Amino acid sequence: MVGKCIFSKIGDFSLEGIVMVIKLSFADLKIEQQKIGDDILITVGGGEKPHIGCCVLAVPRPSLTGDGTVSATSSVMNLTGHKDEFLCRKIAEQAAAEHNCTVVCTGGFHMDDITSEQIKEVLDAVEAIDKR
Repeated sequence: MVGKCIFSKIGDFSLEGIVMVIKLSFADLKIEQQKIGDDILITVGGGEKPHIGCCVLAVPRPSLTGDGTVSATSSVMNLTGHKDEFLCRKIAEQAAAEHNCTVVCTGGFHMDDITSEQIKEVLDAVEAIDKR
């Protein structure tokens, strides 16, 4: 199956085993994408202690704007005390809408004593993925 990676606007290529590493000022954020049949599995990890802190299942649907575009609805499972939902939800919903398929995104980013500026850097990096 050939398609576009959500992480790069460089054209068509196989979705098998796509890896993106975003270099932050203080750590790396690693995102891996794999096709499973017609669907996509995405894992996110980074910081000092990558982990599974969240799991998001996103499914495509017609946009509520009624303009004919595709959007996504998601279901989220978080581990207590984990804040990884923003990362995984953003990535999963974007991929589901772009590829019009079911997407699971799971993972987590952890740094001991992370600062508010560093948190913003991680969030901004994920927010900018669809602009690359």
